[in-house]
Amino acid sequence: MCLAIPAKVVSTAGDKAKVDFGEGVLREVDITLVNVKVGEYVLVHAGYAIQVLSEEEAEETLHLWNEILDAGNSPKNK
Repeated sequence: MCLAIPAKVVSTAGDKAKVDFGEGVLREVDITLVNVKVGEYVLVHAGYAIQVLSEEEAEETLHLWNEILDAGNSPKNK
């Protein structure tokens, strides 16, 4: 299964961008596949930004991820 995670672009330099995955997790990703600006959201897979998202799409996806993670951490799953 392939996963792509939304992240907010906090800076760009050439074909690289620093993105924020939330909770203090910052990473550098390759942005050669997308045209993106600081403040926009991207889907990141294997170190590459593969799609630009609206803020609403990113927030909804993050909300769903959090629900999945919370369900996996519930006491009945341990």
